[in-house]
Amino acid sequence: MSDSKLTNGDFTQASEPFQLFGEWLKEAEASEPNDPNAVAVATVDENGMPNVRMVLLKDFDERGFVFYTNYESQKGREVLFAEKAAMCFHWKSLRRQVRVRGPVEKVSDAEADEYYASRARGSRIGAWASKQSRPLESRFALEKAVAEYTTRYAIGSIPRPAYWSGFRIRPTSIEFWHDRAFRLHDRVQFTRPDPESDWQSARLYP
Repeated sequence: MSDSKLTNGDFTQASEPFQLFGEWLKEAEASEPNDPNAVAVATVDENGMPNVRMVLLKDFDERGFVFYTNYESQKGREVLFAEKAAMCFHWKSLRRQVRVRGPVEKVSDAEADEYYASRARGSRIGAWASKQSRPLESRFALEKAVAEYTTRYAIGSIPRPAYWSGFRIRPTSIEFWHDRAFRLHDRVQFTRPDPESDWQSARLYP
């Protein structure tokens, strides 16, 4: 979908969000200088206090949006507690934003194993060495842990830690935003009551 079409607001006439998101992501991959799949993920803790951080989107399809993490990290614990999360993509080069909200499910072991095996060897070692989000006494302690696991898994495959896996946000709301002059932006929101229902769309005031 070209910018000339976007200028006329044609994307607001899309019938479903996943194909549109795929088109926007593909264009971001051609224009963003770094990590077009970078996305802010928002969660809440047991007291309702929000947290947000950047992660990398690793997969998406009509089931939802997938990212991977240490389940014992702060975001991992918060997602497991609330079983819901939100995402926000911002592609500055294209002046576009996409917001996603919905319940969260764990990816299957097979999905997690496949993605883990595709990571660089150093990243797989890092998943074992890092006690993510917990206090670190020194940089040396982290480097020592990396060295220990590097020695342990010097030969052969590196198994995926049981605590390292993925989450899939199954969206019930996806909103697309595109910048226009004088802050008269184009916005369209797709919503559904649950991940199994059909989408409804509405154009929003900027």
